[in-house]
Amino acid sequence: MPRLLTGLPALSALICATLFWAAPAFAGAPAKGAEASSSPLICWTLPSLMNRYFENHVSVRQADDDFDRRIVELFAEGLDGTKTLLLDAEYTALVDQVATLVRDVRRGRCDGFDAISKARLEWHTDMEAFARRTLSAPGLTIDESLSLELDADKRPRPKTDAEQAELRNRLLHFQLANYVRAGTELEEAKKRLIHRYELITRRVSEQTEADVYTEFLNAFSSALDPHSTYFSADMLEDFRISMDLSLEGIGAVLQSRDGYTTIQEIVPGGAADRHGGLETKDKIIAVTQVPDGEPVDVIDMALRDVVRLIRGKKGTKVKLSVLRQGEKTESHDFVITRDKIDLKEQAAKLRWQDVERNGRTLKLAVLDLPSFYGGGRGKASRNATRDVRKLLREAREKKADGVLLDLSRNGGGLLQGAVDIAGLFLKEGPMVGIDGPATPSQILEDEDDDVQWSGPLVVLTSRGSASASEIVAGALKDYRRAVIVGDSQTFGKGSVQNIVNLPPGLGALKVTTAMFFRPGGKSTQSRGVEADIVLPSVFDDDDVGEASQKFALPTRTIPPFAGDDVQGDDERTRWQPVDDATIAALAAASKVRVAASKAFDEVREAIAKRDANEGPARIAELLEDDADPDGDEVEDEKKKDELSPHAVEGLEILADLVVGPASTAAVDPAKR
Repeated sequence: MPRLLTGLPALSALICATLFWAAPAFAGAPAKGAEASSSPLICWTLPSLMNRYFENHVSVRQADDDFDRRIVELFAEGLDGTKTLLLDAEYTALVDQVATLVRDVRRGRCDGFDAISKARLEWHTDMEAFARRTLSAPGLTIDESLSLELDADKRPRPKTDAEQAELRNRLLHFQLANYVRAGTELEEAKKRLIHRYELITRRVSEQTEADVYTEFLNAFSSALDPHSTYFSADMLEDFRISMDLSLEGIGAVLQSRDGYTTIQEIVPGGAADRHGGLETKDKIIAVTQVPDGEPVDVIDMALRDVVRLIRGKKGTKVKLSVLRQGEKTESHDFVITRDKIDLKEQAAKLRWQDVERNGRTLKLAVLDLPSFYGGGRGKASRNATRDVRKLLREAREKKADGVLLDLSRNGGGLLQGAVDIAGLFLKEGPMVGIDGPATPSQILEDEDDDVQWSGPLVVLTSRGSASASEIVAGALKDYRRAVIVGDSQTFGKGSVQNIVNLPPGLGALKVTTAMFFRPGGKSTQSRGVEADIVLPSVFDDDDVGEASQKFALPTRTIPPFAGDDVQGDDERTRWQPVDDATIAALAAASKVRVAASKAFDEVREAIAKRDANEGPARIAELLEDDADPDGDEVEDEKKKDELSPHAVEGLEILADLVVGPASTAAVDPAKR
């Protein structure tokens, strides 16, 4: 039976250093003389596996020229992702070669892999020789005047031998700087970097037939969409480990992009969240086991290998060296103590804030929900729906004037939890639709006709709000139950994945089979849930979210299926729908307030710095001293306890909603 995955963009609410799977960095066909693989993944199995994807996929049901171009692009890019191995003309010839290969594989012919494998070994042998010559030159020092564009997609492919040598030289000096930045002496760094290129060449030469077929299937599945992939038997085991909620690690969701392992998400309640140092989009350049380990350079390392370095037993420490692009390219070291998720940190919480408005002191409740957790057995297990119901009852009993539901850090979780929690604010009715050609269409409804909170409601979202949290925000928006405040849109993970198990030894397919739809008929896929009132945010960036991923599925629309009887039956359970005029008045007041806010001045300054520093990374900046050179675990609990500027403004908007836009419009926000 296929396994339904409905969690966050990178595999649900994971509590370890989890996998956002990418093709292995060095997978390839065997060089001449390499041992044959004992894997059942052989040439004639490829067409049938490709057809299994087509049978199950939500939108791509057969190959066409455009789909084949996607496969060619992904497979060819995987062979030279750094653009240092091949000249532009050579890469063009490779693309033609791979295009022929794709057509042949569909007919069960795999001869073309041999030629590519042989050529690939020659490319890496040449790169290894270049690295040895350059790094062995007498008196070589790091050229701090150099810079390197970290995003390979923004680097032009070299057209001449001289241009290629210049790019390779920049890359080597940048890699040397990473070693030195991580604490390695320069001469030792040279030796390690040479050895690293030797290992790359060796790994390419030792790849089996099954390895290259795995890489091809990953290119094929990724051409369908970013969340479909092929798991070899070994990869499937890694995936199962990553889904084990008892696994210990740092509590971060990782992804591989342009040769860098980057922080996709900090899991609430995990070790990294409690440490407070790591940020999303940080690039990990080295991993060190504390206290006695040597720094391991992880640039261009396969994601599964980076994960294995970071993962470890509770109580042990690991140092992560990261690059962060702000006003300038900065490097930081963070020592994190591995641990399990702290369920108290992950659980829903209620806090109270007083806000003055029109001579009244309003008592507002902030309900922070980091994930839709649950699923454990026994009465003592935590459950998000049960916890939120209890907290809303508390808000009611303590006579809250309004509730701010904070989903800004919520990356998803249990689908049923999202349906049930949305239903706590509505009487009953459809909350989300699931539709796909290979999946029976479903409408999931809230069947509890009680309304736990009928008062004014604001929902705080961000680009990090994904999957299940988008279902809640979308339902509350479509039923006009709440005002959505935050980034321009949420993440946009609106697809459903199934795990299709294969015969022993072949692993499994992860394939996108359906999409989520809001009651109004819109899919959350790619577009997410748009905020009614947008606040300035450093992370409200087109590089963050589903739509930024290569070959992300486009959004879709189906006929609306919202219910009509969503109001409560009595005074306690009836609520006031939010109309367009109310939102317009709230937005106008918020705009004035945000423009005058010192806290948002800092946010706007950070946005300007981010936009100004999107160019190449400078080696001189990389080698500058870190403000925390020892990577000490220093937490500012007071700061961590403070509300973000976005939550503070969300409360101000809630206060306006409580007293009514008409009465707030005439009030000077500076006098509030």
